[in-house]
Amino acid sequence: MDQSKKQSAIKEGTLNILNGISMGVIAALVPAALLGQLMKALLGVMPTFAQMVINITTFTQSLLAAMAGFCAAYLFHMSMVEMCSVAAASMIGSGAITFKNGVITVAGTGDVINIGVTVTIAILVVKLVGKRLGSYTTILMPIVVLLIGGGLGTLTLPYVKMITTLIGTIVMTFTKLQPLVMSVLIGMSFAAMIVSPISSVGIGVAIGLSGVASGAANLGITGAAYTLAIMSYSVNGMGTTLAHFIGTPKIQMANILEKPKLFIPVLVSSGISGLLAAIFNIQGTPNSAGFGFSGLIGPLAAYAKMTPGAASILLLTVLYVVYPVALGFLMKWIFIDRTHFASVEDLRIAV
Repeated sequence: MDQSKKQSAIKEGTLNILNGISMGVIAALVPAALLGQLMKALLGVMPTFAQMVINITTFTQSLLAAMAGFCAAYLFHMSMVEMCSVAAASMIGSGAITFKNGVITVAGTGDVINIGVTVTIAILVVKLVGKRLGSYTTILMPIVVLLIGGGLGTLTLPYVKMITTLIGTIVMTFTKLQPLVMSVLIGMSFAAMIVSPISSVGIGVAIGLSGVASGAANLGITGAAYTLAIMSYSVNGMGTTLAHFIGTPKIQMANILEKPKLFIPVLVSSGISGLLAAIFNIQGTPNSAGFGFSGLIGPLAAYAKMTPGAASILLLTVLYVVYPVALGFLMKWIFIDRTHFASVEDLRIAV
């Protein structure tokens, strides 16, 4: 019985951390995804306002680690000082902050895998020392959690980054394959990454993914995003449903890692979608690979590589909107309605 309770507690704790990271991703990345391209278009009309919004949303992305840490600590029902301590430690261990020659630089979102590692360490520290500090909790808790949690997070960061490098090397081998096979595998790979702690954008930039390979990555992610959104729309509100593809499907990370069978519809839809990049010569750049439909970055990067005009816009509309919506309903019919392979409750997101 004790062993069963222990396993249940570990599972609940793991899900709390994954859900915390997922909520942090939504809060940190969705504002830039929704407003980024719009504000860039308005730079010529309202330069001061548009640039201010761009600066705000860009900086907010760098707070992903702090938001993830705070959300995870909240799910553990921690006190305010404990939540703040975990958030601060997460930020330190994320890699988004660098210290050089007395200058502190904040850039990027950090390594999501190491954010999870740091959050876990910080929460364990709080659980271990929290009750032992007594009346000194307010004074000592931030120090202890920052030094141990944040410190160990910075030590694990270089080793965790090696995982990203290894994954990038594997994905890079796909680019040497026949175009149709390459597009399917890259579409599936990037879709799997987007619903995991791995940064699909970071991989795309690290390996310099360009051309049709970049287009396949974006179409694969788009197919997966629409599939997850449509499969879960009956249990999630409209805003959460839209956040899957306007924001990021990473919001389903906790659900998918808890129930790995959910990778199956994701991989099927992303493989089919990635294939279309080779068929229709949909391209992209290293900086756009890994975004999918989010912020219209994938479609706009593809359009920049095409002959300008109504035909190109129509094709991209079909590939990035019409087709993935139809595919999403097909996946829902196959995996939920017809075979009962999965349940809509498997994809419920608590916000």
